Amino acid sequence: MKLIVALVLVAGLALGGLAIRMAQSQIGQYQSDRDALLERVKQMPRLVDIVVAKHDLKYGQRFDKSDLVVTQMQADHIPAGAFSLISAPDKSADSKRAVFADTENRPRAAMRAYLANEPILASKITPPGMDAGIAAILAPNMRAFTMTVDVQSSISGFLRPGSTVDVYWSGTINNTLVSKLIYPNLRLIAVDQSVDSDRPEITVAARTITAEVSPEDVAALTLAQSSGKLTLALVGSGDTTDVGAIEVNRDQALGITPEAIAPQQKTCTIRTRKGTDVVETQIPCPQQ
Repeated sequence: MKLIVALVLVAGLALGGLAIRMAQSQIGQYQSDRDALLERVKQMPRLVDIVVAKHDLKYGQRFDKSDLVVTQMQADHIPAGAFSLISAPDKSADSKRAVFADTENRPRAAMRAYLANEPILASKITPPGMDAGIAAILAPNMRAFTMTVDVQSSISGFLRPGSTVDVYWSGTINNTLVSKLIYPNLRLIAVDQSVDSDRPEITVAARTITAEVSPEDVAALTLAQSSGKLTLALVGSGDTTDVGAIEVNRDQALGITPEAIAPQQKTCTIRTRKGTDVVETQIPCPQQ
């Protein structure tokens, strides 16, 4: 009997030790999995709140707080000018991060088309109560200047709001025809009274273009437009090359050199007959 009890006790101790080792192994696995999960969480990008459109918005469409929703996006992927709050108390620390003030009931308008779940950007919406248009685009102390576009120009059908052009002036200086670059990299804000940069591609030639310029540039461009002809050259997207000063006169454009236009010296001759031969002799030309 004592032998049986001893055997049972030994077997129990062995099973208990095995159970302890199995439990320790399982706990160790759990701890390893936990540590790996915590490490993965540390490596995951940080998410922050961002305000997006709840549904599609067309250019010029008004929207209010009910048309927006807050979602999350990676912090390092947030576009400039995005909002993190739909509304916040006016003049509070959070007011600059909000689309609307809590007390604001006037709608804002989309200055470009938005797709559902697309982030709302401060530069692409109007202030509360203002409709989309040129006035909503102009920066402080800037002016909208409209120029007539030559419909025969090959680029007039390719101009769109947001396009960049070089402006050339052609006219007469000191009785010589001259063409010169007077305004490089001029950004257009409207084409034919439309500021919608998302308008469908069309081939209709533009008749007027509007640019954002300083008051001083308004005076200069007005004088240039009244004293000669303005021609636009479309600048490629992303082209930031500084072309420098460009001025070409008629002779340079046509390759005419001073020697080519210098008057040829007049020569005078007389013919005399000697027998059957006629001899031509050069003499001074008579003064007129």
